[in-house]
Amino acid sequence: MNTTTKARPEVKLPKGIRIEMIDVRGQMLRVAIKEGAEGAVPLLMFNGIGANLELGFPFLTELTDRPAILFDVPGVGGSPMPALPYRPNTMARMAKHLLQHLGHTQADVSGVSWGGGLAQQFARQYPRICRKLVLVATSSGWTMVPGKPSVLSKMGSIKRYTDKGYMRSIASEIYGGAFRRDDTLIDAHAAGMRPSSNAGYMLQLLAMTGWTSVPWLWRLKQPTLVLSGTDDPLIPVANAKLLAHLIPNARLELVEDGHLFVVTSPKETAATVAAFLDEPLS
Repeated sequence: MNTTTKARPEVKLPKGIRIEMIDVRGQMLRVAIKEGAEGAVPLLMFNGIGANLELGFPFLTELTDRPAILFDVPGVGGSPMPALPYRPNTMARMAKHLLQHLGHTQADVSGVSWGGGLAQQFARQYPRICRKLVLVATSSGWTMVPGKPSVLSKMGSIKRYTDKGYMRSIASEIYGGAFRRDDTLIDAHAAGMRPSSNAGYMLQLLAMTGWTSVPWLWRLKQPTLVLSGTDDPLIPVANAKLLAHLIPNARLELVEDGHLFVVTSPKETAATVAAFLDEPLS
């Protein structure tokens, strides 16, 4: 039986956002729930690798009237380790059960970077639940056009989440865009980080091993917005172009920024996403 308990106060939460610990079929998840207009379709968000839910708060707060749900995947942030390793399909199923627990039968779904793979998987598994899809700075999995090896090697280590000094030293190289122009931006981002366990980070890396969406992207029917930074060292814009080409009802919008434009320009990104979600279904 699913139960919900209030999490201990850990950070000063933005207005309209609460954090709960929710038991989803035996797995405790730390979940951020943002209030919105009554009856509005919520936005289910999947974060990037190693990213705790607080890192999504700047974007969430700019989604003024839209309800949203964001959770720490098992082993990351405040969600405990899972009993077993997971794959994208099992994580998508867990997210579906979370939505059901919260009383939602439909949701728009977005994913950033690593989380974009989960968003694609969710849209494939649950087409009747996923109304619209937003893919941010992401790729099709192992078939992606890779970034520079020096950049990918730094991403493969959890050190950037456990050592804020290290994060500051590599931010411009791995994230590009605004971080190249303003080295103070990383301070605000680093302030919201919660160290994840090495095991939890490795589970996220292993979850996507061998996974690709290329064979079935053509079957996705949801209206899809693909957003990509033009200066993204991690996931070059060619990946966004591939996604937009293979998904039948997709459009591509390029952002003059790097990998984390959702963090460096949350207001502008939220406005773009909200406008897309508000468009009537054809």
